[in-house]
Amino acid sequence: MSPAAPVYDEPYDHPSGARPPQLPRPTIPRHVAVVMDGNGRWANQRGLPRTAGHEAGEAALLDVVAGALQIGVTHLSAYAFSTENWKRSPEEVRFLMGFSRSVLRRQRDTLNAWGVRIVWIGREQRLWSSVIKELKEAEELTRSNTRMTLYMCVNHGGRAEIVDGVREIVAAARAGRVSPRSITESSFRGWLNDPDMPDVDLFLRTSGEQRTSNFLLWEAAYAELVFVPELWPDVDRVVLWRAITEYARRDRRYGGAVDAPQDPAAGS
Repeated sequence: MSPAAPVYDEPYDHPSGARPPQLPRPTIPRHVAVVMDGNGRWANQRGLPRTAGHEAGEAALLDVVAGALQIGVTHLSAYAFSTENWKRSPEEVRFLMGFSRSVLRRQRDTLNAWGVRIVWIGREQRLWSSVIKELKEAEELTRSNTRMTLYMCVNHGGRAEIVDGVREIVAAARAGRVSPRSITESSFRGWLNDPDMPDVDLFLRTSGEQRTSNFLLWEAAYAELVFVPELWPDVDRVVLWRAITEYARRDRRYGGAVDAPQDPAAGS
């Protein structure tokens, strides 16, 4: 007899009662990557310090996770702290380190009950040991969950991830453990932070900015980009569903093309 499938709690409903759009399963992205931008502007517009925006963003992340589960996304990456964020003021960096640690502590039991597996993506260098501890404890607590994987990208940078992978390959080649000729695009994935991470399908950025900001550069090479005007603390699952609906309308060709000339007279 095969073991029974795990039973997970359902996420809380959206306050408005909104339900996810009914889209054909093949049009729902498997992996959504989110740049959670606009916390500082949201706070400053309200006469508050930037840190207040980060605090308000916690509820947004939880609601987006809930919406991803409801619509059937199986992998969600959240850009929580980039390798470039160390350039911010010491006060903001200290806040973000402590806040990342406390968010994991507060939300990991809820995410675990929902069946979410937490995986940390990022460098250990410079990261507070207490943050690393919380990340690893969250990974251990949720490692058996199969409903969705949440990649917490803390001290992550797309270029840094690629450079780190190249360094490991060079070291392995010098030690005779790998032949440079054996390295292909497919095998290179094995040297990234998580070789099992699927390619990003939908790359979502909030706050109206239109750039990728060094996020998952390798994995998002063929992602569909969707930019929304909402600042991150104002984002919820309805915004996510709107972006997924836009994604569902896209024609993903991965560099291919269909020769379908139109009759010029047809438009006259």
